[in-house]
Amino acid sequence: MTADRLRASLLLVVTLATLVHLVVGNAWAQGLGIAALGAYLLTLRGWLSGMARGLLWVAAGLTLVALWRHSAPGPLLFEAAGRFAFFATFVVALGLLRLPAYRSRLVRRCGQSMLLQPPGRRYPILSLGSALFGIILNIGVLNLFAAMIEKSNTLGAAQGRAWVQRARRRRMLLALLRGFSLAPLISPMGIGVAVVLSSMPGVAWPELAPYVLGAAVLIFLAGWLVDRLTGPHPPAAGSGREAPSLLPLGRFALLLAGIVTLVFCLAWWLEVRLPIAALLGAPLGAFGWLAWQRRRLGGLGLVAAGRSLHRQLPWLLAPTRNEIVVLGAAGYLGHLCVGLVDTASLAAALTFLDTLGAWNAVLAMLLVMVLAQVGINPIVTVTLLAGILPALAIEGLAPPLIGASLMVGWALALMSSPMTASMLILSRFTGVPSTRIGYRWNGAFLCTAIPLLAGWFLLARFGS
Repeated sequence: MTADRLRASLLLVVTLATLVHLVVGNAWAQGLGIAALGAYLLTLRGWLSGMARGLLWVAAGLTLVALWRHSAPGPLLFEAAGRFAFFATFVVALGLLRLPAYRSRLVRRCGQSMLLQPPGRRYPILSLGSALFGIILNIGVLNLFAAMIEKSNTLGAAQGRAWVQRARRRRMLLALLRGFSLAPLISPMGIGVAVVLSSMPGVAWPELAPYVLGAAVLIFLAGWLVDRLTGPHPPAAGSGREAPSLLPLGRFALLLAGIVTLVFCLAWWLEVRLPIAALLGAPLGAFGWLAWQRRRLGGLGLVAAGRSLHRQLPWLLAPTRNEIVVLGAAGYLGHLCVGLVDTASLAAALTFLDTLGAWNAVLAMLLVMVLAQVGINPIVTVTLLAGILPALAIEGLAPPLIGASLMVGWALALMSSPMTASMLILSRFTGVPSTRIGYRWNGAFLCTAIPLLAGWFLLARFGS
């Protein structure tokens, strides 16, 4: 058995055991998942990024602190390890959707259709399209679309004008980045929703939705406005070519709506929280999509889909090891920190926050974004603040408002921090430093969007 096949098998055990625990509440299944996760981490020696290794060392150090300081370290560490397994399962479950997506002719037609739109329509279509694709492909949408942008944005397409080529590249990549950053806000299956809802058990998705969807609309409109105002808008040399149809994008939206509907139906039928339903619905949707692609092979495509999944699972999961460790270790750290913090003493020390009321939501949003600039992963900040702020019972700061502000801060971090994976991917494709993309290219947008979002949260408190 190859190393990648072994890792894929261990992750499959983690996923199945964690799902059994989440659905039926079996502690033995959770223990099996944690054990398989530990074995998986042991196989990653020498294969992790600096950030992933650093988080594991910090997690090990905080584990020693918990053993020393906590009155009941065993249950706390077991629950924290369960959180690690939950996020590993989340990455695996949603990652399965990438397999049929990468093989889909519909996805390729959607990409070409969005990129070949006229300049006036390109930003909104590319931004909304990358948000929709980001729900399924996650970070993969950046690799896919950035490669397509570089391929389509030729000097010939710009009629030999190099400055036009550079301007188009900048505008299309910013539309891609901002759209991708909206995916965690508009998707009930996103990692942001999973972190917030699992850290705040008293909050449900319908309570979050008005705040985060309103914020997503503001971010989209601010980006479109800045794109229109900053341009440039070179005179188009008529090519005589009609804009491609957007029908493939509509079909993809229907497919996505079907998967989301499946998730909500599972949540209702099994009476489980939405993040758990997403962990069940995403693999079922991926397998159904894969079977549909292979339906001509007989047996409704089910056997062929199963064989394809078994054959390509190691290839699919191998690149996710850093994502699994970063998200899982951050969730583990967040749970330990919340368990080690004396909430009563903290509330007494932070009484001055009571006078700020709903301004705390704005501060929480900014804190997530600012700390990301120095390399602190948003999942760590969001997990900590989601566990601490509701316990302070600040007047005018309802838990759904807290959760929404943290999710919006996460989205802003993806659009600005030069240390995020999204920014590093775009930097690799363009050769432009990530600091330039985040601060120079995106500076006007951030200066426009942040005050709008602050005003949104201050007004939203009246509806909470």
